[in-house]
Amino acid sequence: MRAIQITEFGGPEVLKLVDLPNPVAPDGFALLTVDSAGVNYADTHQVEDSYLSKATLPLVPGSEVVGRTADGRRLAAFAMNGGYCELAPVHPAMSFPVPDGVSDGQALALMVQGLTAWHLLRTSTHLQQGESVVVHAAAGGVGTLAVQLAKAWGAGNVIAVASSEHKRQLATELGADVTVDAGAEDLKSALEQANGSRKVDVVLEMVGGPTFDASLAALAPFGRLATFGMASRTPPRSVDAGALMSRSRAVIGFWLAHCFSRPEMLQGPMAELLAMVADGSLRPVVGGTYPLAEAHRAHEDLRSRRSTGKLVLDVRA
Repeated sequence: MRAIQITEFGGPEVLKLVDLPNPVAPDGFALLTVDSAGVNYADTHQVEDSYLSKATLPLVPGSEVVGRTADGRRLAAFAMNGGYCELAPVHPAMSFPVPDGVSDGQALALMVQGLTAWHLLRTSTHLQQGESVVVHAAAGGVGTLAVQLAKAWGAGNVIAVASSEHKRQLATELGADVTVDAGAEDLKSALEQANGSRKVDVVLEMVGGPTFDASLAALAPFGRLATFGMASRTPPRSVDAGALMSRSRAVIGFWLAHCFSRPEMLQGPMAELLAMVADGSLRPVVGGTYPLAEAHRAHEDLRSRRSTGKLVLDVRA
């Protein structure tokens, strides 16, 4: 089969198209003929071995695919042995039937990114009716869905943070109430001003560094900051427990991998998200589709912040 494989850690340049032996599905698994594979920002960390879980070489990157089983079922699935390939063994607990009318790109957008947005709002921060929500990287894969879900679930003020006018306009089209420039000189004050000169209730943060620091400083009493990435590759300042207590603030980490041992944390939310896409109440943004051989270009676009929404590899091309 054709696959993207890396034999050394590094940047997008280490992603190489190769021919590998066809995999054999273990007992209890199905072998999926992959039509499309999803690209996530986490993949760029995996390729350089800077992710939360350490990688071993050689490896096929990626974790999410859409394709068909031998009996013709169309599934979106987590591919635990890599997704940038033509054939992937998948387990039923990690597989989801894709309704008619939901495209490959839309289904892939719901896997890592949609489930992350769902759990950030429902499980991690327990969003309440009328609360203000700050969504960083609001034009990205998680951000475009989190903006919509926050509005659908009753947020009072959705504040979308993005790095360009084009991206902020997209967030507005998706339902954000107000937008903030990610490059604002005083980001803390900009967030508070966007919330009517009040501190904010919920922040979804995946940039790290000064963005995390400013967001934490902008939290209201009983506010919750959920951190789920570090795109800047710069760690924030250490969080002081006393400072959290004195303001009744919370910092919550989230990594979707911890849901894999609890299938109910995947199946129910995924069914809800797919149904919302099917009925038109949720619009995943597919920002670009690349031939499998050009996976390196997808990574380049992600890392340079040139992309919006979900990036997809067309495995058939």
